[in-house]
Amino acid sequence: MRRGLVHVLAWLLATGAAVTLSWWGVHTVMAGTAYDPPRALPVTDAGATAPGTKALGSPTHRPSPSGRPSAGPPAHTPAPARRPTPSATSSASAAGRVKSYDTDGGRAVFELDTSSATLVSATPGTGWSMQVWKTETWIRVEFSRGTDRVSVFCTWHDGPPHVEIGNY
Repeated sequence: MRRGLVHVLAWLLATGAAVTLSWWGVHTVMAGTAYDPPRALPVTDAGATAPGTKALGSPTHRPSPSGRPSAGPPAHTPAPARRPTPSATSSASAAGRVKSYDTDGGRAVFELDTSSATLVSATPGTGWSMQVWKTETWIRVEFSRGTDRVSVFCTWHDGPPHVEIGNY
């Protein structure tokens, strides 16, 4: 009887150690991948970002397969822009309007003030990658998949912020 109990205890300890080691290994490998829950900005009653938060750059910045430099926007001219789709949504905030633009490649969310704009977030769709360029007078979010490109341009150099979406 005692010998059987020792075997069961040894089996339990070995199984527990194996499960713990396996869980730790998988957890370590999967940390920081797409399987982590999305990290969203806190939402206030008015739908604005929390005070003191700042929009971050592209978390999925990947080099372009076409070999274009990533220091600035590509030199080519996009196809004629189209107006934001009816799926663009907005909400009011203390500093301006928070407006979301859904495209084939993903979603870009901007906070539009009277004379400037801030990128709140940009999320590529499944299978798409993303790059972000920012200057003092414009922000460009480009979603890409293979040779497909979708750009969301927000400019305010000659007036209030204006958003255009271009497919090319």
